[in-house]
This record gives sequence, structure tokens and C-alpha cells, in this order.
Amino acid sequence: MNYRERITIEPGRRSGKPCVRNLRITVSDVLGYLAAGMTQEEILADFPDLTAEDIRACLAFAADRERLLFSPAAA
Repeated sequence: MNYRERITIEPGRRSGKPCVRNLRITVSDVLGYLAAGMTQEEILADFPDLTAEDIRACLAFAADRERLLFSPAAA
């Protein structure tokens, strides 16, 4: 998945944290909800501006960041 069209980073929004589509919902917010046990359906019900694609983009962003953090080139 190409998350780059959905995940935005702006210095003045949420202290420069990665956000979903210029909303004030951060990637870490979404990941935290998932880690706490919320289902995708519960997140979408609580945040009607989000889509299932947005949640997948958050997961893809986190996976890519993890991959970059621990790649041999980063060592």
C-alpha cells in the first residue's frame, strides 16, 4: 500500500506528528486504539472522518518506519 497520499506531516499540526489526511488524528492515535483492542469497526464508528483505507495506511506507515529503523543501512 502506498500510504504517502494519506499520511501527512506538517510542522504546525499536532507538533509535526504524522497525521491521517491532514486531519488532527495521528498515526500513533490509530495504532494506539488498535493496540488497546479496538476493532477497525469501532474506530470507524468513533471517528467518522476515517476510512478503512486510512487505518491500513497507518499500519503500512508503521511497518515502513520499522523496516527503515532496523535496516542494515541504518546501522
